[in-house]
Amino acid sequence: MTTNFLPLGRLCLALTACLGLTAAETPASKPMTTPPKLEKATFGAGCFWGVEYQYRKIPGVSEAFSGYSGGKSENPTYRQICQGDTGHAEVIEVTFDPTKVTYRQLVEYFFRMHNPTQVDRQGPDEGDQYRSVIFYHSPEQKKVADEVKAALTTAKVYAEPIATKIEPAQTFWKAEEYHQRYYEKKGGRPYCHLVEYAPGK
Repeated sequence: MTTNFLPLGRLCLALTACLGLTAAETPASKPMTTPPKLEKATFGAGCFWGVEYQYRKIPGVSEAFSGYSGGKSENPTYRQICQGDTGHAEVIEVTFDPTKVTYRQLVEYFFRMHNPTQVDRQGPDEGDQYRSVIFYHSPEQKKVADEVKAALTTAKVYAEPIATKIEPAQTFWKAEEYHQRYYEKKGGRPYCHLVEYAPGK
């Protein structure tokens, strides 16, 4: 018995002709695209309403949620946070594309958009839940946060010492839904975090 096989090249051309495709339209010719690898950053800079509002507007930030971190209990509520029972800070968790905005840029903006010298408060809001804190997600993030804080200290940008704590990331507990996109829902603008993001400043 003899079996006739078409060479592979001729077989591909025959299938292309049968399907009515040109060479440029064949599936094998379509480039594969790799989605960007997104990263997370967590910042506490006082009331999370204004912090979230400002970070959401940064090009390269794909998401930002208000929540709680750095405390001793699980799934804390806003009431518990306000009573000072849990040790959590009000924070935002940012998801960003590092090819569009770097972690260093986000950290530099963090120090510009609030007063990092205030201890356990921010503006009119008082309590340890309003403390200035950066929760890093990798050794690289810690290095960047330490470098930016040290540079600001050396340059004596602030009259008082920087009180910002730099700590390893802990569990992020998303805040109640009515806290998310607060100013978008209620209208108005932040009363504390007035400095908008501007790259290169």
